[in-house]
Amino acid sequence: MKNVLKKIGILVILVFVIMQFFRPDKNELGYESVAYFENETKPSAEIKEILKNNCYDCHSNHTLYPWYAEIAPISYWLSDHINEGKEHFNVSDWKQYSNKKKDHKLDELVEEVEEGEMPLSSYTWIHGNLEKKDKKILIAWVRELRSQYSSSK
Repeated sequence: MKNVLKKIGILVILVFVIMQFFRPDKNELGYESVAYFENETKPSAEIKEILKNNCYDCHSNHTLYPWYAEIAPISYWLSDHINEGKEHFNVSDWKQYSNKKKDHKLDELVEEVEEGEMPLSSYTWIHGNLEKKDKKILIAWVRELRSQYSSSK
């Protein structure tokens, strides 16, 4: 029995080491990937900071990776979160969205933040939660912004 456990342990360690050589692609096109979104929506400095600290890592083509993102299997887990976040809403694709889609994405943003679904709890464990004050500021800005798109559908 000890031999079997030892072999399993060695196999697990070997798999872990090999995983370190096969990493998912990083999401690092640069901060300029959010420029179109910011130019069109004109967020205040305070809103920009909220977006940068709470949204852009998973909802743009620019992620600032923490040190632990270099370790597999965490790197795969983070990559999956980022890819899924970008599937739902990617500010780097803002230019390609129709006004109707922009309005819909902003509506979803408000709903997710109000219901406490965003940011994800797995994100807030390490990065902290979006402050109530910041949620209110973000939601008010998005609601005001939606009028720009809902009126031009």
